[in-house]
Amino acid sequence: MRENTSTEWVNKEVDSEGNFNRQKNQFETPFGEGEGKLPVEPGRYRLLWAPVCPWAHRSVIVRKLLGLEDVISLGTADPKRPDVPRSDWAFTLDEEDVDPVLGIHYISEAYLAADPDYTGRFTVPALVDIPSGKVVNNDYFNLTLYFETAWKPYHKEGAPDLYPEELREEIDKLNDIIFREVNNGVYKAGFARKQKAYDRAYNMVFNRLDWLEERLANQRYLFGDRLTESDVRLYVTLVRFDCAYYPVFRLKASPRLSESVGICKRFVSDTGIRRHNEFCGDQEALSY
Repeated sequence: MRENTSTEWVNKEVDSEGNFNRQKNQFETPFGEGEGKLPVEPGRYRLLWAPVCPWAHRSVIVRKLLGLEDVISLGTADPKRPDVPRSDWAFTLDEEDVDPVLGIHYISEAYLAADPDYTGRFTVPALVDIPSGKVVNNDYFNLTLYFETAWKPYHKEGAPDLYPEELREEIDKLNDIIFREVNNGVYKAGFARKQKAYDRAYNMVFNRLDWLEERLANQRYLFGDRLTESDVRLYVTLVRFDCAYYPVFRLKASPRLSESVGICKRFVSDTGIRRHNEFCGDQEALSY
């Protein structure tokens, strides 16, 4: 068995000071109307994900909350990485190890169909144009925002407004903080290759979590009593602390943190979204 391919690829994203610097996304064309945008068409796209990945988990949660299950189909990759010499995902959970809609064995096939010269990691979430079999968007930071805005005509009746216009500026600011200092912060700590880099990331994560916990002390969600995009972003990291970031990434200041911050229980209670356990089954498969 090869060394875990995720670990091998981490080293390509670490600078001389030992800091982990996440690769940039290549497929960032937004959804919308007009030239230079991806058309919003029900049934045209397939969302590829793996339960182990928090970025992909967020896209699947938002898709469900908004009722887009019949509008954007879902392809689920095995949370355990395949034994191949690249950072890939495989459809070994499906019959004959093939995605039943796209007819591919690996997510890399959809990436390389879009760009044969692609050399980055093959990441999830990725939206694939079904007719062409090509990845058209892997912008994990903005993908759920597109679901909430461009895809709004297809939301189910009574869907929550996770990105209300009157709060968008504030949500954008908080999302940026949560991404840099929490969502990505845990990986900057876990994949740090020098002690100083680890210490900086470690302190950043827990200082920000303390700040967020204070914000939540007297209100149900990050923006009062209404669930927003920001809560989903925080949830997918918090819910992984016990089984992943605490034991694997050595983020040990507060064991069982995901239970001490009540947003996890409230989130599950209010949304009906079950806590996925697939990401806890194989710690070596931990995605970044």
